[in-house]
Amino acid sequence: MNLQFNFRRNFLVGITVCGIFLVIPLFENTHAEDNFEKQFLFNYFYNNQNIDNRYLESNNIIPNQFIIYLQDNKEESSSIDPVEFYNSELKDTGTELLYVYYNVVKGLAIKIPNEKVLEQLKNNPLVAYMGNDRKISAFIDTHTENQIIPESVDRVDGESLNNINPNFVDADIAILDTGIDLDHGDLNVFHERSFIPGTINADDDHGHGTHLAGVAAAKDNSFGIVGIAPGARLWAIKVLETSGMGEISTLIKGLDYINQNQNQVDVAVLSLGCECESGALDIAINNSIKAGITIVVAAGNEGKDAVTFTPANNPEVITVSAIADTDGKCGGNGPSTPYGADDMLASFSNYGDVVDISAPGVDIYSTFKSNSYTKLTGTSMAAPHVAGAAALYISLHPEASPNNVKSYLITSGTNLSDLCNGNGHGYFAGDKDNFHEPLLYIGTNKIN
Repeated sequence: MNLQFNFRRNFLVGITVCGIFLVIPLFENTHAEDNFEKQFLFNYFYNNQNIDNRYLESNNIIPNQFIIYLQDNKEESSSIDPVEFYNSELKDTGTELLYVYYNVVKGLAIKIPNEKVLEQLKNNPLVAYMGNDRKISAFIDTHTENQIIPESVDRVDGESLNNINPNFVDADIAILDTGIDLDHGDLNVFHERSFIPGTINADDDHGHGTHLAGVAAAKDNSFGIVGIAPGARLWAIKVLETSGMGEISTLIKGLDYINQNQNQVDVAVLSLGCECESGALDIAINNSIKAGITIVVAAGNEGKDAVTFTPANNPEVITVSAIADTDGKCGGNGPSTPYGADDMLASFSNYGDVVDISAPGVDIYSTFKSNSYTKLTGTSMAAPHVAGAAALYISLHPEASPNNVKSYLITSGTNLSDLCNGNGHGYFAGDKDNFHEPLLYIGTNKIN
């Protein structure tokens, strides 16, 4: 049984039939966020209302674990430091402090002991937002001494950019995932930080994060592969565990960290999520984008409308679906795959009008843990193609805003009306909706 199938199966089981990570709440809090929403307007957080658990099933909620955002009006006495808030309001109640947020938003993640504490928080005037914490998962569905250009890079004509910073792309890409192999010879790991308890660094003990890093930025050297933005500086931000699973509160801590370094980080990749809504995560992501960080996310691997998946359904991010490409060229003449014919939307890929762009995501050859290489499949693999393209654009246009980057990627992509040029510039078939997102294209006539 292949690695891709195992991960897809485990994720689907966890979401739909209450598998390994399903736990039953110790007390009734299923509708706590709905009740809380009726009490607050949240205008402070850009009108991003608390929509957690309003429409969707709650089977990925972590019982008794909440994300709290505090009022942050520096001109009024209602503003309070998160640690001070915990010490004065929660420390003596048996509440466990998990994370403190200072940069992406002022708040904290906690585990509470009983419903009494929940009610106290819901009525506390210092609390601006409260939402359930949830489980999230990496979106994946494994195989030279001589360097190769992967077919997926060839498909978007990334190899034609070798005349632009051939050995080093001046941009920083944060991979918020399972970490990155810190010693991989094909990767320029510039900075690392882990938020997983029990780890001493962000070294990748799973492989998923390292694979994303190679797709986005493997070096143009004499071995291995070449990424979309060769040699770009990589930030290994470990927010997922060895299993490829994690929690939204931990992801927000990763976002808090890159916001602390917003003057350095240009692009962040989030190839993870859940079939759920999270107002807490939306607020953190939107604040990261407002800070100038372009955020690229995977659409998800369930073959469903991505509107029900977080963070894919956030309108401010760049959401990426996946196609199958087996020959590095348009035209649909390559061999078929288990996930569809050449130049088709991959059968597992989520779709819908929340998707902004598509990229190759089937049998993608890239870097892997333990200084190795392998093939993986998923919208996870499509997203770093787009993140690498974003980094390329930013390296040439350092003042570009996230909105500028998103607009460039969308307008430069190939569309349904574009004829195949015999190389990479041509569209794909099999889209499952009436919105035909462009296919990533970064030929030299487009990147400038």
